[in-house]
Amino acid sequence: MKILERDTLEAMLPGATHRLDMGGVEAVIYYEDASRAHMLLPEGKSYSGDWRLHDDGYTVDWTNGPSARWKLGRAEDGIHYIDAEGTSRARLTGIDYSNAAGLPKA
Repeated sequence: MKILERDTLEAMLPGATHRLDMGGVEAVIYYEDASRAHMLLPEGKSYSGDWRLHDDGYTVDWTNGPSARWKLGRAEDGIHYIDAEGTSRARLTGIDYSNAAGLPKA
């Protein structure tokens, strides 16, 4: 799996909504700008927090939840969100360059 680097992430994260397949259920992340993000999980729980890029991924600190480090990697079946342990947790199914899901900006 090829890990996406900072330049690619700078082009595909800020201002975009990512739709993720998490084993048959959808999660949505809206990267409002270069430092703020919002997420809606399949069970309806939502988070807002600060995020920052690294050379090979990013870290997010949810205000009302956990902190996590993520990488995005390109595989044969698409782009995957990979956790700090190297496990694929979700597959990217779509990108909209807006707050397409209407996530609250808390």
